[in-house]
Amino acid sequence: MRIIAGRWKGHGLRPLKGRDVRPTTDRVREAWMSAMGGSVAGAHVVDLFAGSGALGLEALSRGAASVVFVERARGALSVIRQNVQLLGAENETTIVSDDVFRFLKRLDEPFDLALADPPYGRGDAVALVERFVDEPFANELWLEHPVRESLPLPEGARTRRYGDTALTTLTT
Repeated sequence: MRIIAGRWKGHGLRPLKGRDVRPTTDRVREAWMSAMGGSVAGAHVVDLFAGSGALGLEALSRGAASVVFVERARGALSVIRQNVQLLGAENETTIVSDDVFRFLKRLDEPFDLALADPPYGRGDAVALVERFVDEPFANELWLEHPVRESLPLPEGARTRRYGDTALTTLTT
């Protein structure tokens, strides 16, 4: 796993390990960041269900002002810390050890961008869309989910498909 573009292009990242790990492929991450285009520059980003932190670090590499990583798994939190240190990004990042939905309930003001790659098959993608529609926590939500998962999408949501993976965008 590596950073695809920006100031840290080509830098390797530590991956998560385990049977249940499903990292975003480089191809999907590249398509994701390209689709976001200029909205990353100067943005305050939250990486929900952060895993290894690759999505947030890719956004930071491409010009985001700051990234908050939200993750509750201890192993993943350790990998995020290691990846932040590898890139020297400690001053631009915050790592939050918490459940994503509990974190969102305490949020005072919305982020510019929310990136989310929740675990498949647990209903988190549906819950995240419902939460965003009821009370937006970012100007834009970019959500990775399986193509076969039906989401309660509002009008104006856009979904792109990459094999078995879908990337859905919701805006306020």
